Amino acid sequence: MYVTRGGKPAAGARRLAGVRRDRRTPDRLDEERLVRLVGKGDRAAFEELYRRTAPWLAVRLRRRCADEQIVAEVMQETYLAVWRAADAFAGSAVGGTAVGWLWTIAARRLVDAFRRRAHHAEPPPAAAPRDTAPGAEDEALAARVDGDVGDALRRLAPELRQVLQATVLDGMTVRETSVLLGLPEGTVKTRARRARIAMRKALT
Repeated sequence: MYVTRGGKPAAGARRLAGVRRDRRTPDRLDEERLVRLVGKGDRAAFEELYRRTAPWLAVRLRRRCADEQIVAEVMQETYLAVWRAADAFAGSAVGGTAVGWLWTIAARRLVDAFRRRAHHAEPPPAAAPRDTAPGAEDEALAARVDGDVGDALRRLAPELRQVLQATVLDGMTVRETSVLLGLPEGTVKTRARRARIAMRKALT
């Protein structure tokens, strides 16, 4: 996927003008460095970031929504937002990994898509029940928290972990989490409370 600085898809890959400051090729850089290069208009870095992250992001979105059209729209909106806002990425902040930042953008776009559909048509079809084993993207997100906290997060029951990730790691409100996960707000609150209790026990 290729876009121009104005946010519109480009006809194809173009050679990057000028010389990149980082002499390493994009495939040898970590995601945080790639995002910072994208913020400087580096199309090669953007293409590499997309290549690395799009597969797991699509899988994660499909676990939230079975409507392929919505998933495709959210993917497009997410990477356009990444291109436009990469220069504001604060990777030095707590939990500020590129993977987590990208998922936060995608999750909020998915919530917006659900809300738009709710006003005009039937709610999007729910995704099929997911395997209880954590997927690669869950491991990537859990890695945003290191050490004992990260270990405790990974040991949480999947239904508790996903609520804690949304409300704490992604900074979503109870209402946004409710829309994202397709749960009543009361259930979100209950699971968030249970998750915090479980985390406290695991860390004492």
